[in-house]
Amino acid sequence: MLNKNERLTNRSAFIATYNQRRIVSDENFVLYGGKNKIEQNYPTRVGFVVSKKIHKRAVKRNKIKRLARESYRILQKNGQIQQASNFHSLIFVAKEGALCQNYKEICSSVKNLIQILAIKYL
Repeated sequence: MLNKNERLTNRSAFIATYNQRRIVSDENFVLYGGKNKIEQNYPTRVGFVVSKKIHKRAVKRNKIKRLARESYRILQKNGQIQQASNFHSLIFVAKEGALCQNYKEICSSVKNLIQILAIKYL
């Protein structure tokens, strides 16, 4: 589980990240990136969103969020997504394609999106 200081929690932080308009996507997720960091003294904050349009059952929506959150945490722990530390915040918004994916596919999707975002906006 991500620490509390690594999670986006309030509405204003989500809105500020959405307003930056740094967007990349694939078949599973849309990734919104926040501002670039100047100082690296605090962690990147991450949010995960799954709409009711994806699935009406909360169990299915929560499963997608758990898989994405865990894959981000493991990739961060292993140092495979060091580019993520260059942004203030990240928001992963699930698409319908994420419903039928397993952990490995979601993990590779998260990793690829962060790499693409770093190449495009750094």
